[in-house]
Amino acid sequence: MPPTTSMAKNLAGKTVLITGASSGIGRSTAFEFARTSPENLKLIITARRVDRLHEIAQQIREEVGNGVKVYAKQLDVSKPEEVTGLVESLPEEFRDIDILVNNAGFMSGVERPPDVPHEVIRDVWATNITGVINMTQAILPIFKKRPDGGKGDIIFLGSIAGREPYAGGTIYCSSKAAVRAFSDALRKELINTRIRVMTVDPGQVLTEFNDIRYRFDHEAADKVYAGCDPLTPDDVAEVIVFTAGRRENVVVADTLMFPSHQASSTHVHRRL
Repeated sequence: MPPTTSMAKNLAGKTVLITGASSGIGRSTAFEFARTSPENLKLIITARRVDRLHEIAQQIREEVGNGVKVYAKQLDVSKPEEVTGLVESLPEEFRDIDILVNNAGFMSGVERPPDVPHEVIRDVWATNITGVINMTQAILPIFKKRPDGGKGDIIFLGSIAGREPYAGGTIYCSSKAAVRAFSDALRKELINTRIRVMTVDPGQVLTEFNDIRYRFDHEAADKVYAGCDPLTPDDVAEVIVFTAGRRENVVVADTLMFPSHQASSTHVHRRL
């Protein structure tokens, strides 16, 4: 059956690699790609929790059928040696990647300087910054080998925190600001190619991220969104897939999204 929408047509035959795909926005993005182009798509889903990846792969097959081929790969983007060897470790049919979704990222704790644990600084930056840069460098050679200067999509999952830092967010906000600067510079460096660099910056989203940040103190985590109706991972995934599904000459370079009760990282109306 031929693609039924322009997005399905534009995504048909593509190979998509998603980091941090075992939960939250990454998981939803995998499902959204599969649902949007169910007849001819290859998905590489990566994360540290490979058992979850296999469950997701099976759920996608059950939902959309065999038109979407899914390969689950354990990957910790904070470990450079795993990223460096990633492409060579993939089955041959999955190596010609067209779309990279740099989604993996996290934050642990709410300490403020000078009390931020050294391991938190190390791990957050190794994942949110170094991991993103290393993933981009690992996949870009595939894109640049294509004719006419190269072709492919790099989609960064940023945050409103990278645009407007807030008190209590020194480490996370600065990490997302660095992602924003990296993506903006990269877009300029690739201007003579057909490689698209796109960033999606969400505001409040309800995912496991909040529990991890508060180290599974569920009472503290729940207070963050008390009286709010945050975005869902599916909301963000729809925008990510939308950017990838545009005609190849269209670059949705920079997207900011938040729920209706939010106007900035610090301006939130709570309905209590």
